[in-house]
Amino acid sequence: MQSFSALRSGLRRAAVRVAGSALDLVLPRSCASCGTETSGPGLACPECFAKLRRIIAPCCDRCGVPLAAEAFAGKTGLCARCEISPPAWDQARAAFVYDDASRNLILPLKYADRTELAAGLGGMMIQAGADLLARADLIVPVPVHWRRRVARRYNQAALLARVISRRSGRPALMDALCRPHATQKLALAAPGERLRIMTDAIRVSSRRRNDVCGQHILLIDDVLTTGATGTACTEALRGAGAASVLILAAARTEVSGREDIDLPDEIRRQIRGSV
Repeated sequence: MQSFSALRSGLRRAAVRVAGSALDLVLPRSCASCGTETSGPGLACPECFAKLRRIIAPCCDRCGVPLAAEAFAGKTGLCARCEISPPAWDQARAAFVYDDASRNLILPLKYADRTELAAGLGGMMIQAGADLLARADLIVPVPVHWRRRVARRYNQAALLARVISRRSGRPALMDALCRPHATQKLALAAPGERLRIMTDAIRVSSRRRNDVCGQHILLIDDVLTTGATGTACTEALRGAGAASVLILAAARTEVSGREDIDLPDEIRRQIRGSV
């Protein structure tokens, strides 16, 4: 029986390798940023990957914003903004600074059906959020309204959450949060407008309230900017009794602001035209 299982596993691995090689002949692997053909799977070619600005220490201990030097953090390790007005969540981290380089990886995942990018981004997020994962009981993705999910066929935050859950071994609750009504797109909205749009826009699913009560939740999102979405999710989870809410994103802005700063006109049209 064991030899048969080993043989079956070997045949399965061989089939996967053959299928992968055949697919590479039809659709060569390419850099998600510049389109250059690459020799293996990955987010980007070496040149584009080198342009990505990974967020490492020093960064604000609360919101995760990168700091130019340790001296810019207060006695508690917080940035000036968090010292004055700390966010609703307990702690946040992100893999990259949200700029042209990381945008070229995240927007195709979000708007252009490049779902294969979730694997690479999720892996980088695990590295950036290792300390948060160690404390998390449950992984929960930021939700999208059901109409948007049907039109896009996926929720990019859920794809990232699945990758992180599978590789880290932490359980994920994919339907913990919901959007009871559709909201307008936040990408082109000003910070104050985002807060208004997201007020009471997210709730904990009625059947999941007991599941999140008393748990340390790791909230997964693609981009952390003004924090309006993170705040709405945090307030909903805390209202259901969550012990703490941590946020892990693929990228975040260097300061709280708009996600679309310096977006090319083509990208603006893509966002406006997406569901």
